[in-house]
Amino acid sequence: MERNYRVARGPSARGAEVDLIMRDRDAEGTLVFVEVRQRTGEAHGGAAASVGRGKQQRCIRGAQTYLMGLKVWPPCRFDVVAIDGDRLEWLVAAFDASR
Repeated sequence: MERNYRVARGPSARGAEVDLIMRDRDAEGTLVFVEVRQRTGEAHGGAAASVGRGKQQRCIRGAQTYLMGLKVWPPCRFDVVAIDGDRLEWLVAAFDASR
């Protein structure tokens, strides 16, 4: 639905961003906000480990902004696509907005 969705926050603050916004083909039409991370290897925990709390918060803010433009809010989830070298892993529901 969207690629590289970005929201400016201000000159001295990081804005919100979501790499991909997709619709799942499930019965509910879940809206999936996807963070894509790539690393050359798994040193320092790899790509998935690099999605820290700050990055999660920016993705959540982006999702909130995107949802404000919709009349009806579908179910949502936050996934991470982690690419370590040649290995790709799709982490479904990797984090949530409740923390």
